[in-house]
Amino acid sequence: MSSSDTVRVETQGSVYTVILDRPDRRNAIDPRTAGDLAGAFREFEADDGASVAVLYGSGGHFCAGADLKALADGDVHTVDPDPATDGPLGCTRMRLSKPVIAAVEGYVVAGGLELACWCDLRIVAEDAIFGVFCRRVGVPLVDGGTQRLPQIVGVGRALDLILTGREVEASEAHAMGLATRVVPTGSTREEAESLALMLASMPQACLRSDRKAVYEGLGLSERAGLAREAELGRQVLASGEPLEGAERFARRRRAAREADASEQNE
Repeated sequence: MSSSDTVRVETQGSVYTVILDRPDRRNAIDPRTAGDLAGAFREFEADDGASVAVLYGSGGHFCAGADLKALADGDVHTVDPDPATDGPLGCTRMRLSKPVIAAVEGYVVAGGLELACWCDLRIVAEDAIFGVFCRRVGVPLVDGGTQRLPQIVGVGRALDLILTGREVEASEAHAMGLATRVVPTGSTREEAESLALMLASMPQACLRSDRKAVYEGLGLSERAGLAREAELGRQVLASGEPLEGAERFARRRRAAREADASEQNE
């Protein structure tokens, strides 16, 4: 598990928290930070002991996107059309097998919004601000924003954000489905890690399979999506995990009935 001066990694059990640590730049990402971020999530994916990741920005802001000062100084992100390469902001083209939760405070704008959309869930502070602010300076969305934002909020709402570059407060983000949950300011990391621990306690083969079926079903016909869901589901059933879960459930029910009977006899 490695950390750098721009990206830190902390763990709590099977939860892997990746922290953007450039608070003086509102966690804007320069090419070196992009590489560090990609490296952190590669380590998460490869770590068999890590089940869920949280992505968090230090200093009160999630991420302001690409570092425009670095861009103006000639430190330019690579934008390779090959989807097998890293995205300009590092991890945004990765398809991980495990969930990632964004803990969003402050500004989540431009490429930062794209980074949040890459995550599966978004726990958002009540005063957070979303927006495609890069519209105002002519920097295009190249980290999946044009693809993922419409999937999350619908084409009409996505185009409203993408074309206008307007500010979107947390309450509106929640109403359109962009914010999964809205929580008090300053509590997003704690709330996201608590949710991550809960997800990590679930039977993991089933959780990851159902998540995979959702993503692989996007763009497929209903018939093809149902077939893929069934194929993945059969693999989970064959793994024995559902039987183990059913046996645990039966043991808990039996224990509860015995406890009830004991109380009634007293």
